[in-house]
Amino acid sequence: MTNATRISLGSTDLSVHPLCLGGNVFGWTADRETSFRILDAYVSEGGNFFDTADGYSRWVPGHSGGESETIIGEWLRTRSDRDDLVISTKVFGHPEFKGLGGANIKAACEASLRRLQTDHIDVYYAHHDDPDVPMEESLSAFSELVDAGKVRVLGASNFSAERLREARELSEQHSLASYQVSQDHYNLMERGYETRLRPVLEQYGMAEVPYYALASGFLSGKYRPGSEQAESGRGGAAGRWLKGHCSEYLDDRGLAVLDVLDELAAKYDAAVASIALAWLAAQPTVGAVIASARTPEQLPALVGVAQVSLTGDEVARLTSASAPAENHVTPGQ
Repeated sequence: MTNATRISLGSTDLSVHPLCLGGNVFGWTADRETSFRILDAYVSEGGNFFDTADGYSRWVPGHSGGESETIIGEWLRTRSDRDDLVISTKVFGHPEFKGLGGANIKAACEASLRRLQTDHIDVYYAHHDDPDVPMEESLSAFSELVDAGKVRVLGASNFSAERLREARELSEQHSLASYQVSQDHYNLMERGYETRLRPVLEQYGMAEVPYYALASGFLSGKYRPGSEQAESGRGGAAGRWLKGHCSEYLDDRGLAVLDVLDELAAKYDAAVASIALAWLAAQPTVGAVIASARTPEQLPALVGVAQVSLTGDEVARLTSASAPAENHVTPGQ
């Protein structure tokens, strides 16, 4: 394993690689064999932080959810370094375990542990808020899992600022385990997080682990006017969605961002994606950033975030080029 930069994830005791490897592709656009190759290649580059969810990949015809966790679990079984690996997954999206009811959270956790073939989950997220369940009920169930050693750190994903603040206040009032990590939609092209959620994370010392870190591939640099590369390699409905979504960014603002990314990529002899991820990693509250690879060959551009340290002026140039923030509405991960 190569030496890798490790960062502390907010105020937790977790030490992680700056690139959190997204597992949404495992069992979907990456079959079992390819997934194993991606996972091995990521670890060989010093990576140790993995993201998945119990609902991945329920959207694929014939799938029922849990396919990604199952593949990661089968891969984990082949390794002896579990204590060095940080596994995160989520509850809410599995067809058999919908929502954040207390009993559901506990049952879903047991199912995820079985699929992951491990005795604990390092970061366990509430994948979405559930206004139909009393928040104290959800937090009590999560807290029991932490007390039992089945979960190390709690996270919230896709919560509003108001609900996230309410959750933290309830945890303090009732001496319950609290959300310490948040996972939300944030990147150079989607900056609404900065005004909506960041103040809450700063208040409570939480870490942000953003998804769609490359704006569905736009910030990799391959989606440009007239480029055939805009035809996503995922193919089918997924490819058509990505192509259509990324085309929304091909305006003056998006092209200005690409111009600065291209210039900095040439300066650092790095991939465009590495520069875009480095900007995100440099933002206040952000810990690791999530990106997925469909092949091992795509990994160097992603893990390259650990080798790029932008200057303050370079961060500011990208921040300026991507302003004003425009919040395109896309599905939560």
